[in-house]
Amino acid sequence: MTAPAPRVRALVHPVHPHPRRPDRVPRRPHPVGELTPRHPRAACSPARTAQSQLAARFAHRLVEVLTGHRPAGQLQRHTSLPGYQQLTALVRSGPLRPRGRLTAHRLGRVYDSAPTARALEVCVRVEFGPRHHMVAFRLERHRRTEQWQCTAVESR
Repeated sequence: MTAPAPRVRALVHPVHPHPRRPDRVPRRPHPVGELTPRHPRAACSPARTAQSQLAARFAHRLVEVLTGHRPAGQLQRHTSLPGYQQLTALVRSGPLRPRGRLTAHRLGRVYDSAPTARALEVCVRVEFGPRHHMVAFRLERHRRTEQWQCTAVESR
């Protein structure tokens, strides 16, 4: 004697179609082969361009110089003369030097803007525990060498 098969209920009930509105375009189904998993915030964050990556790398090095973890001379060849003078003045005044005990710094998000094709204006937030500072700088392409140079630095 065979046991009766268990009764299985459907998890999804058929939906009765609503009358279609004439101004509505029907949706096409997604092709099965084109679905790829993605990060949930991938649609929210902009794609990192080469200029954005350059801005982030230079911001990291600049903050290391301003906090005293790297000598200012290492950025000399990447800055114009006025930019280097501003940088050394900031290093001497020490707005980003830790007061008292040494605390680790953390870079926040790097914001960059390209007012022209040959210039980048960048701003980054630097966190020292409960204290926060902003560092802004401008990168421009050199006329002859076409390399990026920091032409202005400011910190608050």
